[in-house]
Amino acid sequence: MTGALRPAGEAPAEVEDVQASAEVVSSTVIHKGRIWDLASDEVDLGDGVSVVREYVQHPGAVAVIALDDAERVLLLQQYRHPVRSLLWEPPAGLLDVAGEDLRDAAARELAEEADLRAERWDVLVDYYTTPGGSDEPIRVFLARGLSPVPHDERHDREDEERDMASAWVPLDDAVSAVLAGRVHNPSAVVGILAAAAARARGWETLRSVGADWVR
Repeated sequence: MTGALRPAGEAPAEVEDVQASAEVVSSTVIHKGRIWDLASDEVDLGDGVSVVREYVQHPGAVAVIALDDAERVLLLQQYRHPVRSLLWEPPAGLLDVAGEDLRDAAARELAEEADLRAERWDVLVDYYTTPGGSDEPIRVFLARGLSPVPHDERHDREDEERDMASAWVPLDDAVSAVLAGRVHNPSAVVGILAAAAARARGWETLRSVGADWVR
């Protein structure tokens, strides 16, 4: 959906984010990066008000909450240099293959990072990572019916991914870790809590893999 900027104080009929684009007076790429760029836009907010907003232009990403038959979620420990931390995360990756289907991208990441395949895929939740400073959207899938990738088909992991630790954590324990402040990766926080909420509703909130995408 698209729409004009909502007047202040007008109450929505229901809580739902609406795409609405203010006029961009000018746009400059401040820095061209290896994966994402830093942009600066002058934005006309109407009534003679304009502002300059700098933000990261990002290709988007997918993440996978892999849930086994014992309702344990797979988490991988990966070093994240900007926050100088080893974080527990679900398998995830950039949408950096032109034209790749979102579910296929998620399946690729699950295979490459965790040596797993899944029979059933559903959309669990969508979110923006940092809407005040980045246009990055992430779709989090729920993957079930897991099986190992044959050894001769496994991906050779490199860099930070080459020796990632892994853990199968009962979903309830993963929720407790999030709420206790022991897990900080956004896809882990969002995905774990969304999985627990969806399970509590009998999985009726799950969407098909072809559900509308913010991009």
